[in-house]
Amino acid sequence: MLEKKRRCRFLPDGYQKTIFDIEYDLLSASGVRTILIDLDNTVLPYDESVPRPEIIALFQKIKSQGFALIVISNNHEPRVKRFAQAVDCPYVFSAKKPLAGGFRKAARLGSAIDPEQICVIGDQFVTDVWGGKRLGYRVIVVDALKRESEKWFTRINRRIEKWMIQKIQKRYPDIFVSLRLAEKR
Repeated sequence: MLEKKRRCRFLPDGYQKTIFDIEYDLLSASGVRTILIDLDNTVLPYDESVPRPEIIALFQKIKSQGFALIVISNNHEPRVKRFAQAVDCPYVFSAKKPLAGGFRKAARLGSAIDPEQICVIGDQFVTDVWGGKRLGYRVIVVDALKRESEKWFTRINRRIEKWMIQKIQKRYPDIFVSLRLAEKR
């Protein structure tokens, strides 16, 4: 039992290259009602501030499928607010992920009643995967969009992430293969 609980805290439920590769209809069919989506390097690189038309279209499509879509970020309000207004979504800034407070605040903005109805989408194991899994949420991890523009503290997280992925490969080789984590960059 302890092993299962510990394992669940750092294992994502899925992996895709980008947010455009996620099968949102399958998420809906599995009972997900609220999506908490990370901003920086998941949806938009750090050095961009305005969403491209294809991102706006994707957010509209996701919302049209009945999901409550909330932007959650550790970044400051001006950046998060500007993006969230452009895609017409509620948001949580300075979320302090992986701590629970920001995730809970974002979840309250959604329509889910049960943690199993919430899915976190993000690019980092340390903030998005660990933070979401410790609250019982589903988590899909994607590749970072532009790693060369990351802040120094994110680079530290990437080293921890690399170690976590190696641990998954060693301890849970079947899960490592099924999630295609060898492709994670």
